[in-house]
Amino acid sequence: MIADFTATQLMLKNVIEKVVKRYNIGRPRVVVGVPSGITEVEERAVEESVLQAGAKEVYLMEEPMAAAIGASLEVGEPSGSIIVDIGGGTTEVAVISLGGIVVSHSLRVAGDELDEDIVNYIKKEMNLAIGETTAEQIKVQIGCAMPLMTEMSMEVRGRDLTNGLPRNVTITSTQIEEAIKESISKIVEIVKITLEKTPPELASDIMEKGIVLAGGGALIKNLDKLLSMKTGMPVYIAEEPLDCVVRGTGKTLEDIERLKRVLVSARNRK
Repeated sequence: MIADFTATQLMLKNVIEKVVKRYNIGRPRVVVGVPSGITEVEERAVEESVLQAGAKEVYLMEEPMAAAIGASLEVGEPSGSIIVDIGGGTTEVAVISLGGIVVSHSLRVAGDELDEDIVNYIKKEMNLAIGETTAEQIKVQIGCAMPLMTEMSMEVRGRDLTNGLPRNVTITSTQIEEAIKESISKIVEIVKITLEKTPPELASDIMEKGIVLAGGGALIKNLDKLLSMKTGMPVYIAEEPLDCVVRGTGKTLEDIERLKRVLVSARNRK
């Protein structure tokens, strides 16, 4: 979703100009992955920014559907599949069947929120100020949703809040688990709520196939084990989870008729 309209437009314009120049094409057709909980005003902001950046046509596609296609789930089959896409700004959970989303929930707790949790924890517990980039590195390297078999640690540099001078501290995976615990429990809860609202005939398929995790958040250590423990279902991490949404939009762009079917299905649900 767009927080800074001008910055978004400039970034997209730059990307589109590179593509047009490299492949010697006219104004391109663009597919944008958006959260399933996006409002009409936010939709228009996305469309407007992409068109002004130089696109000929713009299609908005719900991120969980794009992630499911990118993760190679059989979205067109009558059986049900469930995808949990933990991105930067939102966590998207969706049950998909017959090429459409049957049940979905969007939660504005995801990777960025976890970074913020780490910043606040270190500030409160260690009296040290760190930046979001450092928090992201900590999350990637030692972030976990459940205790690890072997505890990990890393050295972190920040600004001492007492005297304003640089200081190094060592932080452990157990501390980071504690820091992100509340946000992780919200993500687990939204998955459980989605499963509770899933039609019974699809729930049995999901029990057999399991839950698929996509997005950068899927790489948090032991998140799959925690979800499996809390839901009683097998949980799998998609291949290259960071790229699932962009691969899904790419595959759909190659099959424009499928894209139109997906968009009709989304409009009917709304």
